[in-house]
Amino acid sequence: MATLTHNAGRVVFLDYLRALACLTVIIVHSCEFFYIGGEYPLCIKNLADLHWANLIDSLFRPSVPLFVMASSYLLVPLRDDTRTFFKRRFTRVVVPFIIWLVLYALIPQWGGSWADMDLAANAKGLLFNFPGIAGHLWFVYMLLGVYLLMPIISPWIKTLSKRGEELFIGGWFLTTFIPLLRYLGQAELYGEAIWNEFSLFYYVSGYIGYVVIAHYIRTYITDWSWRKVLAVGAPLFIGGYAITAGWFYWYALSEVGINAEGMILGTMADLRDVEASWRFCTPGVAMMSVALFLGFKKITCDKGWFYRLVADISRLSYGMYLMHIFVLNFVFRTVTGTLPTPLAIVATASLTYTICYLLTKAISYLPKSKYLIG
Repeated sequence: MATLTHNAGRVVFLDYLRALACLTVIIVHSCEFFYIGGEYPLCIKNLADLHWANLIDSLFRPSVPLFVMASSYLLVPLRDDTRTFFKRRFTRVVVPFIIWLVLYALIPQWGGSWADMDLAANAKGLLFNFPGIAGHLWFVYMLLGVYLLMPIISPWIKTLSKRGEELFIGGWFLTTFIPLLRYLGQAELYGEAIWNEFSLFYYVSGYIGYVVIAHYIRTYITDWSWRKVLAVGAPLFIGGYAITAGWFYWYALSEVGINAEGMILGTMADLRDVEASWRFCTPGVAMMSVALFLGFKKITCDKGWFYRLVADISRLSYGMYLMHIFVLNFVFRTVTGTLPTPLAIVATASLTYTICYLLTKAISYLPKSKYLIG
């Protein structure tokens, strides 16, 4: 088995991966200003916005799967007892999450005011879900669900053969087509009914697939050359990107269409459907995520100022993720209107990323900062 490249107890390529994943999340959210909101839930003002939002957003959709795979790579199977595992997750993940939930519920976004907020409703809603203005926090709920399963799947994955993991991954990959199959006119699939939402593939679908893939890559793909990584990864990424971007174009142009003013305006259902191929457990996104993970695994550079910066961003990436919506809205309102769409997206994401890093870095010097930024 090939030796992983470490630096001061860190796995080097995972630092690069986390730093990229954090940036790609912010890029994805920067694209939303150009197809969400306004008079209609789906609101694309012109074809340029359609093209740029789709080309850029589709490219960076592996953001969430990369986070899940990076977290799973070293955690599964568990090396600690269950109690220790959950205690560490509680301190590093749950406590900061709860604090930021409350902050988003009680503090208005840039340009808003406390008078516009229903603080009582927001506080009550925290018992059940994230605030509407903090949609990015859905990720933490999902990640906590994955953590709950890790002690259960760890004994299973220890005894599973290579062939067994391949069969599971293959079956899981088939489930990534289900969100797209629903658009063929069959709303209920494989046992789903009005009285049963838990279908045949329910328990082998979702983000658990990325957990198993991360373990498989760590265990069995240990010494691939760059040539083999590119031979496998390049077609995976290109094919995945074509699926991910192609669906968005097809639905926006064919199913919604351009109105007389050159705009694409749709309902909330249209917004949901146009993003169908962008969901993180769909075939295109899965293919791109695996390709990128294989490529990043080849990175071994752990010297110099750049890696030190990357490692620091990786260490602070959870705090950056938690706070970035506060910063993103401020930055977008500062740069919008003066730049063309692609530059506005890049500038918004880059400035937000930089500001979040600097803020999180400053917070990290405070006593007990781990309870705020992880």
